[in-house]
Amino acid sequence: MNKPLWQPDPEQIKKTQLYRFTQEVRAETGLELENYQQLHQWSVQNSALFWSKLWQFTRVLCSSPSKQVLARADRFQETTWFEGARLNFAENLLRHRSEKTALISRLENGQRRTLSYSQLYGQVARVSAALRRAGVVEGDRVAGFMPNVAETVVAMLATTSIGAIWSSCSPDFGIDGVMDRFGQIQPKVLFCSDGYFYNGQVHSSLPTVRQITDRISGIELVVLVEVTGKTDPQGVPGSVTFSELIAGQEEPDLVFEQLPFDHPLYIMYSSGTTGVPKCIVHGAGGTLLQQLKEQQLHVDVRPGDVLFYFTTCGWMMWNWLVAGLASEATLLLFDG
Repeated sequence: MNKPLWQPDPEQIKKTQLYRFTQEVRAETGLELENYQQLHQWSVQNSALFWSKLWQFTRVLCSSPSKQVLARADRFQETTWFEGARLNFAENLLRHRSEKTALISRLENGQRRTLSYSQLYGQVARVSAALRRAGVVEGDRVAGFMPNVAETVVAMLATTSIGAIWSSCSPDFGIDGVMDRFGQIQPKVLFCSDGYFYNGQVHSSLPTVRQITDRISGIELVVLVEVTGKTDPQGVPGSVTFSELIAGQEEPDLVFEQLPFDHPLYIMYSSGTTGVPKCIVHGAGGTLLQQLKEQQLHVDVRPGDVLFYFTTCGWMMWNWLVAGLASEATLLLFDG
């Protein structure tokens, strides 16, 4: 069967961001680039120029431009990208501060909440300030034992605005699965939910949270997010609720630490099918550029689009989904 099931017509193609990007490359290089295969081949053969052009096309925010896009390309393990560039991942996701809807959070029990871009920015500012007061600094690890809800996005953005490193697991992980991951990275702060909804039932996370805090001595702050309405902060010594964390303060200035292109952003993990999961550190600049490329060029995500991917916070697709904020999309977060 050689006939495609569907293909866009020429007018649809001309409206895509990929087509506009191709036209800009053609104008700059003088090349014809008549189809996707030719564009892809050019990008592989001219990788420094391709990524530099993508940086411009996606309007990456930075405080300092790079002195050299690609260095030591002939020595794979020594290769560096965008040397000298200084940027902040969270700043690029929070560049839009309008009243447009940024997040729609929907739970299995039907509960629905929304946050505008302006409200999201305000919550991130408050949580970031609270983390700084708690002593979180660049390079610290902050972990989320969280369902796919708005507070998880807020916590990640607050963490990365400081230059701390975010890592997350889904609350359906058992204690061994959590310790195989968080036990390796020794987080200073733990964001966790009181529980989650699944298959028509309420599942409490508090017994596992207590085991996590008992086993990881380096956790200095536990932030409990009220998801099921059965929060019992007394059951987790030293914890504070998310509501308490952001209450009682005017919106502080949100400081975005300007960091090197390859500054650690996320710690994710291999599946654990061949032994203990291996930590995988993702850099801020590379993650940002790759996700912008996939979403704007390949998926054609635009301002006002609603972006949904069914995922938990234990899978890298959650990290991919959240990056849609940089394209001014509305993210649909579903947990259940």
